[in-house]
Amino acid sequence: MLRKWMRIGMLTAMAAISAGAGIAEAADVLTIGRREDLTTFDPIRTAQNIDFWVFSNVYDVMIRVDKTGTKLEPGLAESWTVSDDGLTYTFTMRDAKFSDGNPITAEDAAFSLLRIRDNEGSLWSDSYKVIETATATDPKTLVVKLASPSAPFLSTLAMPGASIISKAGMEQLGEETYAEMPVASGAFVVKEWRRGDRVILEKNPNFWQADRVSLDGVEWISVPDDNTRMLNVQAGQLDAAIFVPFSRVDELKKDPNLTVHLDTSTREDHLLINHEHGELAKKEVREALDYAIDKKAIVDTVTFGQGEVANSFIPKGALYHNADNLHRQYDPEKAKALLSEAGVSGLTLNYLVNAGNEVDEQIAVLLQQQLQKADITVNLQKMDPSQTWDMLVAGDYDLSVMYWTNDILDPDQKTTFVVGHDSNENYMTRYKNDKVKDLVAAARLEMVPAKREQMYIDIQKMAKDDVHWIDLYYSPFINVSRKNIENFDQNPLGRFFLEDTVKN
Repeated sequence: MLRKWMRIGMLTAMAAISAGAGIAEAADVLTIGRREDLTTFDPIRTAQNIDFWVFSNVYDVMIRVDKTGTKLEPGLAESWTVSDDGLTYTFTMRDAKFSDGNPITAEDAAFSLLRIRDNEGSLWSDSYKVIETATATDPKTLVVKLASPSAPFLSTLAMPGASIISKAGMEQLGEETYAEMPVASGAFVVKEWRRGDRVILEKNPNFWQADRVSLDGVEWISVPDDNTRMLNVQAGQLDAAIFVPFSRVDELKKDPNLTVHLDTSTREDHLLINHEHGELAKKEVREALDYAIDKKAIVDTVTFGQGEVANSFIPKGALYHNADNLHRQYDPEKAKALLSEAGVSGLTLNYLVNAGNEVDEQIAVLLQQQLQKADITVNLQKMDPSQTWDMLVAGDYDLSVMYWTNDILDPDQKTTFVVGHDSNENYMTRYKNDKVKDLVAAARLEMVPAKREQMYIDIQKMAKDDVHWIDLYYSPFINVSRKNIENFDQNPLGRFFLEDTVKN
């Protein structure tokens, strides 16, 4: 999943932490510092990590991904069967309740799946159009019929966007209210959302695994400045913080009061290219950019060796990653030659940078220097992170560094979002290749693993050949917590299992 930043002032953030200290100290409430604020609690209307990572503990899904990030396991569906032709899935719902005490039924599940498929505001509709019908034959039985066999279908049910919401609650509250104060199906319920400051969660006593939850609540607190967020954990003003800067890892490891978590991830950082902006529409120009960027220097300088040079949008370790995918070696002279062949000179590009993000700003300066060696001028456009996302969506940029973490085990989700020509403009790049588009759709339906793997290898090769974007590096999730916090971990898809976290 991609990400968006929401910035508030450093002093405001520090004051907010102090103001909320009494709440956190009154019970076993875990306080977590993060950069950005939430954008919504409506599962279908977001594609952003900070939303998914928060409401993965507010909502439950039909099928879950385990802690290793490698296997599916039962969620609200305690079991399921698949017809011989692969078209009919029959799910048996477990005994579970929403936070308002009403039972979670097959009708709620059907409503949630059809909503992500059909709602005009859904960012994920393409991945669920394979659903022909979803019917509750009784309160405990959901029957889903597919238009065609779908290899990733079960994996898509574990995606946070497909979280199970209350049909009655949505109809009673309306979409806008539900998106701020939802009826929970997961371990925690939303008590309050102070926009630009924090989300306050309380333990959901009606959660079907409530006896598993040790914490009384969780507060996700916005502290946009990386340095301030780390200092707050060191001072004990926060129990934990996410997005630890690479430059702080060694220092924080030496603090006897802290635990630094380096968790295996599916994160990939990359450079978005707006294919609809001037000379960037030319493949040779995009190739020149790729040759002009020294990815190894970025890994060494920015990630302090924690990262690894990326060669594909499907991350290393993920299903069907092509280890042999093309990697254009750093060669500024070749970049100049390509620009010359394309008839391009004096190329000047605007690079959208999230102000206040240490890593983003470091990468921006490095790329500016590297591209200058290929006679490409880059203007750094540092913007308040609350503005950058809308600018990307509007196409008001030339270049910008972003990152993605997988949300499901199957590569279909990211592939569809990034090169499948879905409603997200191929992750705002405006990249177009109809052969890739058709292959993405075909790979979703291919049930023979060997054939499907080859399809994804071909997709990766074609996208890389087109320079749909520029792969930069893979890296672990890096978080920090106080020593009195146990089980504060992420799985490779980014989910925090806060139902198992303990505050001693």
